[in-house]
Amino acid sequence: MAKKQFKAESKKLMDMMINSIYTHKEIFLRELISNASDALDKMYFKSLTDDSITLSRSDYQIKINVDRDMRTLTIEDNGIGMSEKELENNLGTIAKSGSLDFKTENKADDMSIIGQFGVGFYSAFMVSDSVTVRSLAHGEDQAYCWTSKGVDGYTIEPCIKDTVGTKITLHIKDDTEDEHYSDFLEQYTIMGLVKKYSDFIRYPIRMMWETNRLKEGSENEYEKVLEERTLNSMIPLWKKNKSEITKEEFNSFYKDQFGDWQEPAKVIHTKVEGNATYTALLYVPKQPPFDYYSKNFEKGLQLYSSGVMIMEKCADLLPDYFSFVKGLVDSEDLSLNISREMLQHDRQLKLIATNIERKVRNELLAMLKNDRETYEEFFKAFGTQLKFGMYEDFGANKDKLADLVLFTSSYEKKPVTLAEYVDRCKEGQNTIYYACGESADKIDMLPQAELIKDNGYEILYLTDNVDEFALQILASYKDKTFTNISTENLNLDTEEEKQQLEAINEESKSMLETMKETLAGAVTAVRFTNRLKSHPVCLVSEGVLSLEMEKVLSQMPNGTDAKAEVVMEINKDHPISEKLKQLAETDADKLEKYTKILYAQARLIEGLTVDNPTELSNMICDLML
Repeated sequence: MAKKQFKAESKKLMDMMINSIYTHKEIFLRELISNASDALDKMYFKSLTDDSITLSRSDYQIKINVDRDMRTLTIEDNGIGMSEKELENNLGTIAKSGSLDFKTENKADDMSIIGQFGVGFYSAFMVSDSVTVRSLAHGEDQAYCWTSKGVDGYTIEPCIKDTVGTKITLHIKDDTEDEHYSDFLEQYTIMGLVKKYSDFIRYPIRMMWETNRLKEGSENEYEKVLEERTLNSMIPLWKKNKSEITKEEFNSFYKDQFGDWQEPAKVIHTKVEGNATYTALLYVPKQPPFDYYSKNFEKGLQLYSSGVMIMEKCADLLPDYFSFVKGLVDSEDLSLNISREMLQHDRQLKLIATNIERKVRNELLAMLKNDRETYEEFFKAFGTQLKFGMYEDFGANKDKLADLVLFTSSYEKKPVTLAEYVDRCKEGQNTIYYACGESADKIDMLPQAELIKDNGYEILYLTDNVDEFALQILASYKDKTFTNISTENLNLDTEEEKQQLEAINEESKSMLETMKETLAGAVTAVRFTNRLKSHPVCLVSEGVLSLEMEKVLSQMPNGTDAKAEVVMEINKDHPISEKLKQLAETDADKLEKYTKILYAQARLIEGLTVDNPTELSNMICDLML
């Protein structure tokens, strides 16, 4: 029979189908198995109204056969088959899908046609230099053989085939320096690909399996034995009703599928119908993987189309702040043959991603409310990621995450939510007070903390580097603003106290200016304060950038030179204030030393380094003699 040319119009188009649609060559087996599954679905659907079909659903199967000597790989099904005309229409026209036409013409709830894009079959040419398709259509007496070596065209001619169905034979390419095509002739490779991509195809995928077995009656002599194995499990766990799945089954699936030795902290199993129809099985781990906070970590959920894996890690399904979630999404609305690039623009995928984000957030809120202990353990593992999520993208997601974050509080030294803090606020309190430091104990040592607690206010202890950045971008919560207790104005003084303090600073203006000049630009001002009770000195910041934020920014890999505007404040009621006033009148040199020592002390209290520790040590020794 004369060779025919493909109807899709050019070699360039064929090259694109073979080389550009798919990222990995191994995907060809997924495509051919999915086509076989479609053929079985069509046969089963037809059997519902055609009494001449005597097969029961349990009789349908897909067979794979490997011949290493002939370098052939065969995929065979006992499905609906294709007539000569159907071979011409479906395989002679690139991007023509008989499956899509069938689904359009036949509406049924129990029918899941996978291959609806029409290019999957041609992925076979990524690994083979010729493809032969032998098919006998149901109701036909004559079988036909479609043969092609790729872009040169194809032939269709009558052939002998005794049973209804389709048999596709691939002649696998020879190995090259860059590609080892012989891997696709190895039974363990085939089994691995079936498990990875087609494990949940609803029909059994069977293969003759070669094993070595001890000969009967022999102690050391083995013989090769062929036995038929079913390679796929067929029933996706997530497609069962939630009531039919035990906790042990959920946990076992998680450990096997996602390689975690611990049980998950949370299982989320949801089925959604509507604008986006899908099933999701999601897990919140107890602990992050070892590379979670490294650049090597790759987020994403497994993405399936009708039980067939499209993508092992679809990053578009999860926002970064929920990147710890593991699991999968299965949707019939997504085309099996869709490429990674096309997925990024798929409307259905975006709807699913939005729904999953909302579902994860709601489930975490429910865990926080109903299982506080588990939530607090989860937050220890992944809370930093949530707080980064508040700060990232200029705070675009801050309101979604504000109710999920926890901070240790001066109230019983336990983690609290922002809502819990606000519920305990004093009448008329419009501020949420916080302090930054390495630990709650060190924050308690801050001179500024004493006054806040003595006034009956609760303090949030911010111990992670990202904490203050997150609260700064949040700005307020339930109409209450955030105030760092180490910033300029706490507004705790009465009007009378403010006026008295202003007068004291005015009286000592000359001395305070001299002390500022002594510190040579390290501070923007020196002044007396009411904020200190028993402590002599502290540092406070003015403006947006606090001392803690300066410290964090300076420690980053691409550290910035951004500096906080620092003020040194001296306790007006501490004996040191009178001593300074005396030195201003009698001993300028000692005043300079006292100034530098006080500044060094204030830096040490804040957890900052001292620029010149040798000078500090010598000055202290001079004063001791």
